Amino acid sequence: MMSAADKPAFPPGFSIQPRIDAIPQSTVDSFRSVPTAHASDCMGRSLGARGLRAYHGDAAMCGRAITVRTRPGDNLMIHKAMEIAEEGDIIVVDGAGDLSQALVGGLMRTTAIKRKLGGFVIDGAVRDIAEFAEGGFACFALGHVHRGPSKEGPGEINVPIACAGLEVAPGDLVLGDLDGVIAIKPSDLPGLLDRVRAHAAREDKQRAAILAGTTDPDRFDAILRQKGVTAGHRPKP
Repeated sequence: MMSAADKPAFPPGFSIQPRIDAIPQSTVDSFRSVPTAHASDCMGRSLGARGLRAYHGDAAMCGRAITVRTRPGDNLMIHKAMEIAEEGDIIVVDGAGDLSQALVGGLMRTTAIKRKLGGFVIDGAVRDIAEFAEGGFACFALGHVHRGPSKEGPGEINVPIACAGLEVAPGDLVLGDLDGVIAIKPSDLPGLLDRVRAHAAREDKQRAAILAGTTDPDRFDAILRQKGVTAGHRPKP
């Protein structure tokens, strides 16, 4: 017979792992003004969630990830994750893209604001969108529906997940704005802020040149010629 000491800590389908705090608060704060698109450009332009909508207005979001994988339409483990989360943390949920039942709503928004959390990113549906539209708390989701969730489980907290096509690990730095949501691993952060600032400076320079009419008229033709496209836009035989 299995002793109490031999019994698994969690039944099948359930797991609650510790919060990961590998990113200094000063680093989090330094990324608050970084546009998601600039970070994405500096990380290869192939990362980031797809299809998410900002339900809270145009305010940006930045914080460490608390990840949740839940059964579609069930938010028991999201409630538990909100208890584990600390000030500024962002609850990122793999809800399998299901839109039949909302995973978070107005009361959870109120709880999150009370606990000073950083936002929700939901691979699924939300409800009470009029409350989210008041602003003051970031919420990104695939869609919305009036149908409420169950609270039965199973689910996992602070495990690697996929959220709307975005790979997120617990403790990742999560950025979000009207352009979308991206997650940055702690190991990718060194040097990234400098690259983002240099990228922004180049864009500012290009924007000024466009307005002044001093852009290089041959810029894109030069790229085409490198690919074998002639002035008549016909590839070389």
